[in-house]
Amino acid sequence: MKVYEGTNIRNLAVVGHSHAGKTSLVSAMLYTSGSVPKHGRVDQGDTITDHDEEEISRRMTISTGAAFAEWGKTKINLLDTPGFNLFVHEVQAAMVPVEAALVVVDGSSGVEIVTQRVWGFAEQERLPRILVASRMDRDRANYERVMDSMQSAFGRQVVPVQLPIGSEKNLSGVVDLVTMKAYTYDMAGNGKGKESEIPANLAEAAKRAHEALVELVAEGKDELMEEFFEKGTIPEEHLIGAIHEAIREDRLFPVLFTSGLGNIGTDRLLDFLTVYAPSAAERLPAQGTPSPNNGEPPTRKISDSEPASIHVFKTANDPFAGRITFFKVFSGVIKNDATLQNFTRNSTEKLSHLSVIQGKTPVQVQELHAGDIGVVAKLKETLTGDTLGDKSHPIHYANIKLPEPAITFAIEPKTRADEDKLANGIHKLMEEDPMLRFFRDPQTKEFLIAGTGQQHIEVVVSKLKKRYHTEVVLKAPKVPYRETIRGRADVQGRHKKQTGGHGQYGDCKIKMEPLPRGANFEFVNDIFGGAIPKNYIPAVEKGIVEAAQRGYLAGYPVVDFRVILYDGSYHDVDSNELSFNMAGRIAFKKAMEQAKATLLEPVMHVEITIPDEFAGSIMGDLNSRRGRIQGMDNKGGNTIVKAEVPMAEMLTYGVDLTAMTQGRGSFHMEMAHYDVVPGAIQEKIVTAARAARGEVVEEEE
Repeated sequence: MKVYEGTNIRNLAVVGHSHAGKTSLVSAMLYTSGSVPKHGRVDQGDTITDHDEEEISRRMTISTGAAFAEWGKTKINLLDTPGFNLFVHEVQAAMVPVEAALVVVDGSSGVEIVTQRVWGFAEQERLPRILVASRMDRDRANYERVMDSMQSAFGRQVVPVQLPIGSEKNLSGVVDLVTMKAYTYDMAGNGKGKESEIPANLAEAAKRAHEALVELVAEGKDELMEEFFEKGTIPEEHLIGAIHEAIREDRLFPVLFTSGLGNIGTDRLLDFLTVYAPSAAERLPAQGTPSPNNGEPPTRKISDSEPASIHVFKTANDPFAGRITFFKVFSGVIKNDATLQNFTRNSTEKLSHLSVIQGKTPVQVQELHAGDIGVVAKLKETLTGDTLGDKSHPIHYANIKLPEPAITFAIEPKTRADEDKLANGIHKLMEEDPMLRFFRDPQTKEFLIAGTGQQHIEVVVSKLKKRYHTEVVLKAPKVPYRETIRGRADVQGRHKKQTGGHGQYGDCKIKMEPLPRGANFEFVNDIFGGAIPKNYIPAVEKGIVEAAQRGYLAGYPVVDFRVILYDGSYHDVDSNELSFNMAGRIAFKKAMEQAKATLLEPVMHVEITIPDEFAGSIMGDLNSRRGRIQGMDNKGGNTIVKAEVPMAEMLTYGVDLTAMTQGRGSFHMEMAHYDVVPGAIQEKIVTAARAARGEVVEEEE
């Protein structure tokens, strides 16, 4: 394997909506470049970047796949990312190690909702964007329509640098608007175009498109504008450098046209990326997090001469190879068997069998230069987001901020054997997927698994079964209700028991009153004159806290209340801590009877993004879920709805939203606050909870 320096490396994240043709395009590029011997197809399950069993069976990308194409003297690293909204967090991670985004748009569908989301991610990361209108051989694929869609979504900087020759089944090639040459192809051929003159029927359109391209490139550059006005154009040798600079500065978003399945235009795309995409060496210096000593963030130039540093952007677990770590070399040269310091975990790692990855196949190399992307297996402690480097030059690159998971399920192993394997399997999957959570609810005692949506969790369950031979059952989680009070109470709790010898005696008087939402619990000791000895007062508080944890109405913890202990009595012989603990419990129960106990439910802040056409039905659905609309925004043909909705109404929302929007909607939610449950619903919850507790008692008896 040839070693490449940063100036000859191009790193691109291939992004776009699901089924826009990303994986097919990557497969065609690899085949055209000779990097793989076969042109893989998604429907046949033999593409290079979709190699996981789940991806093959579902015919969709679930996690980012990596591959590389060698084209001339250049190495092009391609990160093929998911386009389904539940897995779009993978795209954010894939944008860390690259210098540009290759935004793939379906030639017939145009810009779709996830395309807009990932465009926003690239904008945040300040990544140059190159657009590819793919699947131009499909029915209804249309040059004018797809260009209108892209320009209305992303602005007038979106300009074609090619024109397609023919359309739909008659697609046969492309016109290069820089060289003003045509290239024709055999459908499903080797991807190598034959150069020719521009067809007569496209000559005028090509001329106008060339002028529009030259004019946009010249904008804001005085020397280019002068040349443009003087000569009516810009010579090709000047235009190439000007386009490269305009792409780097986000003044130009070029559009190319391809067919991945037909393998049309892929050689021109590879040529374009080699000449115009930013090289790894052109990246701005990478910035670390601020130093705790002087607060100044350290930086590294993307250069071989800088101290070594790498950033881990992905982790995979292979049943045979173990943990596989994907990393970007930000600085220095990393040699095989190098020993680096993990600055995140303060440990040392040896990088044995240094490789680059072609799908799932590692290709061993002796060294990797600044700007390249590599993999290494079996690191002991290193995980996604970690920074490693030269021990004497510490730096830590910041992690991306991901949203919180949107949906939670209760998870139970099917058998005792599955129970033993469950934690290990899930923790390995969590190493791969930063959006996966696994924890135990302290209130309901259930094991919970959280992710971006139902399909995300279903994929995890399927991987557990196929990869780790662990079968589980998913259940809707119990909603973590709380109880509270709306009134005041003044009660006495007395515990008195005589059983021969020493008895038990504890007596306390308390006042109970509500606190603001979120205040939890407050205990006030207002005892004067020794009515209760000081050493027994903590026992009263403990009794109240323990009783509050068990609940009053339906067995849920009681929160947001204050107890004032103001009087009581004791016995010199019979009083002890246990007696006052029991007195506190009795007082708590009596107070709850008087203080207008009520049920609280968690309310979620929900943000939903849908195409404008679905806004009305989504609003109606939210109202039916007892949701309160907080606001609406419009952005690029999409409506963003913000609402507050009870968690109990959102447990299956991912599936429902997919059905309502034909898979084009997305949402995320996070905890907002607790609020009182309406009376009719509260009555059902309390009745069900008491019935369930009655069943448990009968079983125990």
